[in-house]
Amino acid sequence: MNSAPHLAVIGAGLAGLSCAAALQQAGLKVTVCEKSRGAAGRMSTRRGEDWQCDHGAQYFTARHVDFRAEVERWVRAGVAGTWAPRLEVLGGVSERVPDAALQRFVGVPAMTAPARHLTQALSLVTQTTVTQLQRAAHRWQLSTAERGWLAERFDAVLLATPAPQAAALLRQPAPALAARAGCANMRGGWALMLRFAAPVELPFDGAFVNEGPLRWIARNNSKPGRGGRETWLLHATAEWSEARLEQNADEIAASLLPAFRQLGGPAPQAWTAHRWRYADTEPPLDTGCAWEPDLGLGLCGDWLNGGKVEGAWLSGRALAQQVLQSYGSR
Repeated sequence: MNSAPHLAVIGAGLAGLSCAAALQQAGLKVTVCEKSRGAAGRMSTRRGEDWQCDHGAQYFTARHVDFRAEVERWVRAGVAGTWAPRLEVLGGVSERVPDAALQRFVGVPAMTAPARHLTQALSLVTQTTVTQLQRAAHRWQLSTAERGWLAERFDAVLLATPAPQAAALLRQPAPALAARAGCANMRGGWALMLRFAAPVELPFDGAFVNEGPLRWIARNNSKPGRGGRETWLLHATAEWSEARLEQNADEIAASLLPAFRQLGGPAPQAWTAHRWRYADTEPPLDTGCAWEPDLGLGLCGDWLNGGKVEGAWLSGRALAQQVLQSYGSR
């Protein structure tokens, strides 16, 4: 009897975890490689001694029936819940009105919780930065920055990384797939996490901002399950961030803190900045995923499927389905 194919998934954001979970549930052997210390990708939470702040994805919606079913499983497991913030639109001229009926979900007690929940059943290797793919005897070998060439050989490699990182890995072994990843225009984004000694007296928990360097601000501790001191998250616009990606954190804070004050916010006791080099894709692609069965290489990610958390999960699941069709459902 032939053993189950062994697949590598590179990237432990939601797309990679969704893909890996579906493949493993179907009987295939999967190893997930992640360069960071833990899973979640941009569904991230920064923690300090007495504070925490979601500094990537702020919330997610669930429109597709399959993703709604997945979110319901997360809610039952206690790793997700609904967030009903007081929302406003600030600045500029806009007809946009926050949809009060829209159900918004967050991870509980932090945005990382759904990803951590998914990894419990997966083989996850962290702090493993894949730098090269090499094909030999119809299988793949991975070279990593931390450990050199891994001993394992893989029947297929599925990349769930930002498009530029995927393009760099695929340029030599799969130029056509690399070109597809190269078509995605991913943009950076600055995030600033603010801490306060007392509640901030603003009449909203989240706001879309239509002028200046900010595009979104939110009271992080208004989300369910959050403890610790008052924290706010500021997201800068993609255009503003792209022009300042190489500036240092002090320079970024010197611009974003006055913008927050202009919206009525006080000066924080402390702040922490984070640069997302690949925050979003403009315009996002809508191909869902990519799979080359003859090579045993595939791509998934929110950048292939309209952006957002739901798009990432659906992209990973779509790639898994195509892979399973190639190997036959086990």
